[in-house]
Amino acid sequence: MPRTRKPSAAAPGQSTVAERQQQSLAPPPLYQVVMLNDDFTPMEFVVFVIQRFFAKDLETATQIMLKVHQQGRGVCGVYPKDVAATKVEQVMAAARQAGHPLQCVMEAV
Repeated sequence: MPRTRKPSAAAPGQSTVAERQQQSLAPPPLYQVVMLNDDFTPMEFVVFVIQRFFAKDLETATQIMLKVHQQGRGVCGVYPKDVAATKVEQVMAAARQAGHPLQCVMEAV
C-alpha cells in the first residue's frame, strides 16, 4: 500500500499532493538444482530427464550428465526456491516411476 503524506492544513485554493515512496524489493533467494551420481541409473535416462525438466538441448544435457557421472554431481539450473523444489519433485517422481534410484537435491546459492 503506498504511503501518503498530507499537510496538516491546506490553504484555500491549494491542493494536496500524495507522494509515493519507492519500495525496493530484494530478489528472491536462488537455489541450484543438483543431480547426484549413482551406479544404477542409465546415462540415457539422466540426459532425458535433464532435457525434459530443465529444457536443455542434447549437447548441454549430455555435458551435465557427464559431469554428474565423473564428479558425482552436476548443477542442472538455478531457480527461485519454489521452482527449484518443483523441479526436484519432478525429477524424483520420474526416476521412481522408471524404477531408477536417481537423486536430485536443491542447495542455496
